[in-house]
Parts: sequence; structure tokens; C-alpha cells
Amino acid sequence: MSQGPESTEADDQEWRFGIDDVGPEAEPEVPEPDPIEPEPISFEHAAFVVIGIVLTLAIIATAL
Repeated sequence: MSQGPESTEADDQEWRFGIDDVGPEAEPEVPEPDPIEPEPISFEHAAFVVIGIVLTLAIIATAL
């Protein structure tokens, strides 16, 4: 029966996390996201939205 690698002192020194960092009480460090601010509507974007609406209505009208 094979056994896993034996623990050495070098393995113990490489441990980077404490129990508080990985246990059930650990609190994730999530940075606050930057707020998203609206930008003014550009003519190009509005035109593509209108074209998409017109094409969708045309497809629905032809399907009926």
C-alpha cells in the first residue's frame, strides 16, 4: 500500500494562511467597485437601437 509524501519541516514553513483566513469565519476582502455614472446618449447609439426595433417589428409582422 503506498502512502503520501512525508511531511517535512520545509512543508510546515511554506504555510501561508492562518485559520482565520480560510475558516468558516473568514471575511473575503472585496474592494468597493467604482460607481457607474451614466453618459450622454450619442446619435449613433440611438440610431442602432431604433434600427433594431424597426427590424424586430418587421420580422414579427412578416411572421404573422
